[in-house]
Amino acid sequence: MAVEGGGTLSELYQSSRRLLLKTRDGLERLERLEFSSSAGAVDSPELAVAIRRDITQIQTFCSDMDGLWRSVASKPQRDLWKRKVEQISEEADSFRESLDRYFQRKQKRIQEAQERSELLGRANGESSHVLRIFDEEAQAMQSARNSSRMLEEATATGTAILAKYSEQRDRLKRAQRKALDVLNTLGLSNTVLRVIERRNRVDQRIKYAGMILTFVIVIAFLWWTR
Repeated sequence: MAVEGGGTLSELYQSSRRLLLKTRDGLERLERLEFSSSAGAVDSPELAVAIRRDITQIQTFCSDMDGLWRSVASKPQRDLWKRKVEQISEEADSFRESLDRYFQRKQKRIQEAQERSELLGRANGESSHVLRIFDEEAQAMQSARNSSRMLEEATATGTAILAKYSEQRDRLKRAQRKALDVLNTLGLSNTVLRVIERRNRVDQRIKYAGMILTFVIVIAFLWWTR
């Protein structure tokens, strides 16, 4: 682009764009190598160093262009070059951040490998003890799962029993009401009615006794499976 003082500015801009494309390609290659290294491939420290060097060069170009675009006489052209230089600078900063994150991940992998190596070294001669601990923990977890399943089954059984008692109680009440209606209609004596009421109280006691017995069985089961 032909502007005042823009010859050198244009050359620096074109050089920066070429380095940006080269750096983007290098970062993509570095990322592929990083993922491949987890599968056994070898990382490339030389490529990372070359990428850092190119990013530094781009930032140097941006510093030079920052001084040049300010000397452009035309304000529209000056504003245009300002935006172009800022865009180059932002992309370079983004690439540097990506490269820094790569080095951080690499350092973390190295540290984790060292820790694993130290752990394996300390575990040398103690593997049987570690395996025994894992086996005991697995057995304890299985026992806890079995107890939990048995508790759920006992709870479900108790709930079903209580629901059945409740259903029978409702049926008994309905039958009692019908019987009382029939007896009242027939005009039977109060003695017969008292006998029926007494039988109803006995049935109520049997019902509550059954509920209490079920609750005691569930509590005893929970205490036994602890």
